[in-house]
Amino acid sequence: MTSRSLLCAAFASSLGLATAGTAFASDNPAMDGDLARLEHEWARIVYQVADSGDKSDQIEALAREAAAVVQKYPGRAEPLIWDGIITSEEAAQASMFSALGYAEDARDIFLTAERIDPKALKGAIPMSLGTLYYRVPGSPVGFGDDDKARAYLETAMSMDPDGLDANYFYGDFLMEQGEYAKARQVLNHGLAAPVTPERPVWDAGRRSEIRTLLAKADEELAGN
Repeated sequence: MTSRSLLCAAFASSLGLATAGTAFASDNPAMDGDLARLEHEWARIVYQVADSGDKSDQIEALAREAAAVVQKYPGRAEPLIWDGIITSEEAAQASMFSALGYAEDARDIFLTAERIDPKALKGAIPMSLGTLYYRVPGSPVGFGDDDKARAYLETAMSMDPDGLDANYFYGDFLMEQGEYAKARQVLNHGLAAPVTPERPVWDAGRRSEIRTLLAKADEELAGN
């Protein structure tokens, strides 16, 4: 397990919706609008706020908004997904001593959403759970489990095989497992996803992360 994973420092970029195109197209337009605001604010904070103190303050405020949205739409999985995403972001801003607590909270939120609608937001739940399971340390420190991570991420890929996020997270997992050639294939497939003009900050940020991983994959493959 890398020090990056041990400190839970990767949570900030580890979670997001599995697909941009259908993320906000439910049977409740008001809810879709509230979720769109959470997503746009999340992307702005993650990709555009540089100061760590400002980022922590803003994500904490956004977490309160997300909790309110969950209360506004009881029994819906979609608000819970975004509550979990933002809770995971709080883990990234927390100290190493409290980050795991936020991660556990996020896992429990996603598991609650899974019981309501495991297919909500086109694979966002298994993708998010899979990412948590490989980013969090394993026993006895945390709940991390690479076997669970692989199963969840492969389920997410089956739900959204061409999605930018699904391919990014699965590719990142494969990199962690040392499966560099397969990771490179998956990441390149993700980059082939159409650009999403209605979510420009997320789209550009995620593609930049994929290109960074691809450079690492090329470096690893060149050295073998």
